[in-house]
Amino acid sequence: MSIQSGLLRTRRFVPLFVTQFFGAFNDNLFKNALVVLLTFKAASWTSLKPELLGNLAAGIFILPFFLFSATAGQIVDKLDKACVARFVKLMEIAIMALAGIGFAAHSLAVLLAALLLMGMHSTLFGPVKYAILPQHLRPEELVAGNALVEAGTFTAILLGTLAGGLLAALDGGTVWITVATLSVALAGYVASRGIPPAPPAAAQLAIRFNPVIDTWRCIADARANREVFIAIIGLSWFWLYGALFLAQFPAYAKNVLGGDELSVTLLLAIFTVGIGTGSLACDRLSRHKVELGLVPFGAAGLTLFGLDFALASTAGLPAHVSSLAQLLSDLGTWRILADLLLLGVFGGFFCVPLYALMQARSAEDKRARTIAANNIVNACFMVAGALGASALLAAGLSIPHLFALAAAINAVVAAGLFYSAPEFGQRFVAWIRDFGN
Repeated sequence: MSIQSGLLRTRRFVPLFVTQFFGAFNDNLFKNALVVLLTFKAASWTSLKPELLGNLAAGIFILPFFLFSATAGQIVDKLDKACVARFVKLMEIAIMALAGIGFAAHSLAVLLAALLLMGMHSTLFGPVKYAILPQHLRPEELVAGNALVEAGTFTAILLGTLAGGLLAALDGGTVWITVATLSVALAGYVASRGIPPAPPAAAQLAIRFNPVIDTWRCIADARANREVFIAIIGLSWFWLYGALFLAQFPAYAKNVLGGDELSVTLLLAIFTVGIGTGSLACDRLSRHKVELGLVPFGAAGLTLFGLDFALASTAGLPAHVSSLAQLLSDLGTWRILADLLLLGVFGGFFCVPLYALMQARSAEDKRARTIAANNIVNACFMVAGALGASALLAAGLSIPHLFALAAAINAVVAAGLFYSAPEFGQRFVAWIRDFGN
């Protein structure tokens, strides 16, 4: 029996895994359902333009990561993480009830308030999810646990996004969305009841709330551990890179592939399968230890297949297709899908060891605050990436050329990381040598 399958049979892991899966699923169900409703039915809710509403919703959801991550890290370090998880799930039930009121009243203000609170929910749960793993898992299980969490998270994101869009399109969709989000929140709370106790690592910590000063201190503390901070920078770049690709999929499917909504779903599904496959393969490839040699391997694949994805996207695809079947009948489409799958696979190779490194080498009494610092830097990178991509596209850069530029920058960023931390390159050489034996 593999370590991964063993973890999926133990109470040390399963309740947390299910809780985080339902949380990620509900986040994306609610976010996408709200964006779809605002896009297609905004006239009956507000006079604001749908494009503005979509960006406003994205900004509102990510705002708490900047404002409250540092405080969330303090709370999770000070209190029992299992208790915090249960509180967060109760908070989620209340938020979804508030959202139901917003849907019933067609109140945009109430719905955006619920979205802000869901962002706070995710901000608080993030440090719980990652800081609790080293407490409940043995060292040889840490990579497997992170692999399962990453695979589960991306699967939940995909399924939640699809469910949100489907429910929003139904007659009486707001009722279905309310019922679904409340049901998932309740299921998440039930799962959280099974998480074993995780005693506080810094019970004497005095919690402060000064977003600016606390955020600065949180990042400064993380920077004090050079290896951990390099992992944080690597993970933040990965989220920028991945988010940049995901954000372009709707326009890419329509304007480059000539497809429809089903084409967008196919791209999301292929990328998710790739991330899940790469994440789950990390445990076997690393031989059940934190293997930093996989990170350069992953970085190389992210650049190689990102460049080929861009090249394949300019290789004479049909101008318009009438169905998904017609799109799949073109050999060029299969090259694109293969590149996208492998981008996900190598993304899993890149990020899972970095998460495990951040957990394993951070100070136990500051681990949650280290995770919080990671979330803050992740958010900064993703916002910067979105703004940069928007500016380049507005200046006339095509989507395939944007992908090519991102892949080239990935090579530069990876080189800088590995120059700053020679251990990655040394472990890569050792991993290649050991893998051949």
